Amino acid sequence: MKFQNILVPVDLSKHSLKSFKTALDISKKYHSKLTVLSCIEIFPAYRLYYASTTLSQQTKKQISIVKNHFNELELMAKKHDISINFKILKSYSVVKDIVNFAKSKKFDLVIIGSHGRTGFDKLLLGSVANGVSQKIKCSVLIVK
Repeated sequence: MKFQNILVPVDLSKHSLKSFKTALDISKKYHSKLTVLSCIEIFPAYRLYYASTTLSQQTKKQISIVKNHFNELELMAKKHDISINFKILKSYSVVKDIVNFAKSKKFDLVIIGSHGRTGFDKLLLGSVANGVSQKIKCSVLIVK
């Protein structure tokens, strides 16, 4: 199977960095297009406690942090001579938005990091990697 179009969702964790490095290797092998996606979660409950200006400032700060991270990833990609695209989504449901984005852009493969939580932690916190792998139609590589 040849992967032409690879999506790597990142959340600035060491697990997503590891998945990104794996994506670089696979992209180099198959000469694939590589897209990095970061979802900035916007929780509806915040609107009850914060003024919209404060919420907007928080979102801008998060976007700035993600863009700085993207710059670091771009440097790593350049060392491997791989071109890369970046996308930031404001999201109420990270799993749903990753799945919809992957479907709309016709990705062959999603490479996503997993924190490896199990049991009660997984129940409380949920698992983006698990949710994506269950709901997406293309191949998924989960990196721990």
